[in-house]
Amino acid sequence: MKSKEYIEELNSKSISELNNELVSEKKRLFNLRFQNATNQLNNTASIGVCRKNIARIQTVIAQKEKAL
Repeated sequence: MKSKEYIEELNSKSISELNNELVSEKKRLFNLRFQNATNQLNNTASIGVCRKNIARIQTVIAQKEKAL
């Protein structure tokens, strides 16, 4: 998914939905790091993508809280 499309999708969600997605992305990042440590991860670039998605979600949450 392109980042602009992903950001538009995030903007359409509520804060509680964003928090749920943040938790799931953090779990995904943990699993990716665990796979990387045990040499089971083939695509190490997915760690960076996951970290950027977490940052995007946190940014949208901060923007929505500031707007309130």
